[in-house]
Amino acid sequence: MVGELVAAGVALASAGTVYLMAAARVVKQYERGVVLRLGRLTSSVRGPGFTMIIPAVDRMRKVNMQIVTMPVPAQEGITRDNVTVRVDAVVYFKVIDAADAIVEVEDYRFAVSQMAQTSLRSIIGKSELDDLLSNREKLNQGLELMMDSPAIGWGVSVDRVEIKDVSLPETMKRSMARQAEATRDRRARVINADAELQASRKLAEAAAAMSDQPAALQLRLLQTVVAVAAEKNSTLVLPFPVELLRFLERSGLHAEAQTVQAEAEAARARAQQPASGDAAPPPTPAQPPAPVENGHVSDALPALEDLPEAERLG
Repeated sequence: MVGELVAAGVALASAGTVYLMAAARVVKQYERGVVLRLGRLTSSVRGPGFTMIIPAVDRMRKVNMQIVTMPVPAQEGITRDNVTVRVDAVVYFKVIDAADAIVEVEDYRFAVSQMAQTSLRSIIGKSELDDLLSNREKLNQGLELMMDSPAIGWGVSVDRVEIKDVSLPETMKRSMARQAEATRDRRARVINADAELQASRKLAEAAAAMSDQPAALQLRLLQTVVAVAAEKNSTLVLPFPVELLRFLERSGLHAEAQTVQAEAEAARARAQQPASGDAAPPPTPAQPPAPVENGHVSDALPALEDLPEAERLG
């Protein structure tokens, strides 16, 4: 009798242990447990820790509540300005309602992946190439809004969508490279022209200052000579002052004007002489040149007694 009781107790303990092992569940901190009792969703979602279910009646599915990083395969499309591109992205999402993620959609990961691909193709067709390359923040926000609206009904929240890479055809890459090169060339020319304009203004101010002080030009010439001589050159080039050329030019024009004036006075004097029938006055003998005293021509001629005697020839 006692043996039978012991055997029954052992059998009961064994059954209890098996039942406990079958009913015990452990939910991790980042998980939630959704229990379906005879196919019907129970009212409560099991939190993290140790929990019990009814074996063969309840079925518990664990849902990961962490943020999931899902890459979106590269999608090929045509932009609004008729350029063929391949764009890939990455989606960050998490489950906010474990019950809806199990009940409302068959596989929420696959659903989010397909929705991300269709949304990416849609955003490619609505955008231009420049927006895909330089205005990605706006496109990322548009993708997030397009995906978050239907995902809320599945108990999923899209945290962020990022466009990773935009692949362009080789012909388009070469065209963009030429465009960028032309833009840089134009910018360099504008900067060079601006520098020339500023330099010309400074040179004009320097010329105005030197015109007030002519000695400044000579000092600048000496500084240039010193700078050139410091290079240890075997040939030294001395610039010829432009002011000297202008002085020589003015001197030549003044001499030419004096010559023309003298010729005009001689012609006027010949025109005032008497006609050829009248007796011409005897020519006056040539007189020696007037002496010069202290830089002025003296009108008084030397006397005959003061002249030296001529040496006799023979």
